[in-house]
Amino acid sequence: MPAIIPRPTSVEEGHGTFVITTATPVVVSSEELHTVAEIFATDITPLFGSPLTVTRIPSRRAISLYLASELGEEEYTLSVTRRDIVVTGGSSRAVLYGLQSLRQLIDRNRIPAVEVHDKPWFTYRGAMLDAARHFFPAADVKKFIDILALHKLNVFHWHLSEDQGWRIEIKRYPRLTQIGSIRKETVIGRYDKSDESRNRYDGKPYGGFYTQGDIRCIVAYAAERYIEVIPEIDMPGHMLGALAAYPELGCRGEGYEVWTHWGISKDVLCAGKETTFEFVENVLGEVLGLFPSKLIHVGGDECPKDRWKECPACQKRIRQEGLANEEQLQSYFMHRVEKWLHDHGRELIGWDEIMQGGISKSAVIMAWTDQFRGTDAAKKGNRVIMTPKWNCYLDYAQTSHPEKLEPIGPTRYLSMRQVYRLDPYDRLKPAEYKNILGIQGNVWTEYIADFGHVQRMTLPRMA
Repeated sequence: MPAIIPRPTSVEEGHGTFVITTATPVVVSSEELHTVAEIFATDITPLFGSPLTVTRIPSRRAISLYLASELGEEEYTLSVTRRDIVVTGGSSRAVLYGLQSLRQLIDRNRIPAVEVHDKPWFTYRGAMLDAARHFFPAADVKKFIDILALHKLNVFHWHLSEDQGWRIEIKRYPRLTQIGSIRKETVIGRYDKSDESRNRYDGKPYGGFYTQGDIRCIVAYAAERYIEVIPEIDMPGHMLGALAAYPELGCRGEGYEVWTHWGISKDVLCAGKETTFEFVENVLGEVLGLFPSKLIHVGGDECPKDRWKECPACQKRIRQEGLANEEQLQSYFMHRVEKWLHDHGRELIGWDEIMQGGISKSAVIMAWTDQFRGTDAAKKGNRVIMTPKWNCYLDYAQTSHPEKLEPIGPTRYLSMRQVYRLDPYDRLKPAEYKNILGIQGNVWTEYIADFGHVQRMTLPRMA
């Protein structure tokens, strides 16, 4: 079978090959298809040294693109014969998917004769890049988006804030990038939380952030490839980047710095102060202006409650709101943020810890700790994206042989076979399947400092 990823709905092999040359035009039947044709023509430039010509003039021995109303929004057909190539889709998005399949079939300058029909199984097909632990310039982020586009993934989840650095410009709070984006140094090798004296540091300041102009360019670049960008501003935990810049947002109110090592900090946003919610709403207000995505990711994971238990303002909030404990205080925090997002026409998505203390049915759950938290959420009626770490954490080691591990990184082993073992519908009844929106692969970057390493860990498991 021809090598097309993901595997199409149906493939029928023909006879012979189509030979593509610099003289092969890409013929569009409507102006609506011009952008996807240009993307394809540019993407295969390395084969010929220059892009193919895109034209409205019908031609023989061409790659011809059509729209067909009888096909679904993301459904396409691809027909390759010795004489011509025809891609037909239910939308320009679907035609781009057909062109990505065509691109995968090119062997030097030959394409095997084939008839392909395909449409995706899930509406949400995502990948996440953590740009907070290590920062990747805009050009690298676009390369990551290119990898998603090649595999017909349609969501880029962009992790932008952390204990180790704040990476998004917020004009109302300039210290977030002036202070919160920079750590004084970075731990060398694997961090040992049991004995701090054993850890070594490089002594080099590390920073970087995306301007709002950078973000607009990246969002537009992704949109041309029919990829939605979902930003993540992690809260109320993983917030040392913000607390270092604006210490009054924490329970202690002082003594914060951007972390130089990995792990989970006990210092989180104070849920008892109204100024915390004012900050969150102001930040999200600017985020909404940059990202048109319906879903806005607010993290909600790994939020220790130690400071809340000691904090008079948090304890007062618990009493005033009639909450049972600190778990319900986190639920209160998330409900307030979700209401604000709803009031502004958006929806909340968070990691599966947002279910602690109770969460509304309208929240979207990203199941990472294990698959069956997602299963439980789906049974209760929440929409779910499956991204369990034992199947979907692409920063986990690619080999079980210690001597062949990446130079540093998680020692957990995630084989290609284990990625394939994920059945998002496991233990669900057919009537509950509709609550599974889709799946996502994640690339966390505590131990991934450059984009070449990102690519090594991402591929082939993302495929």
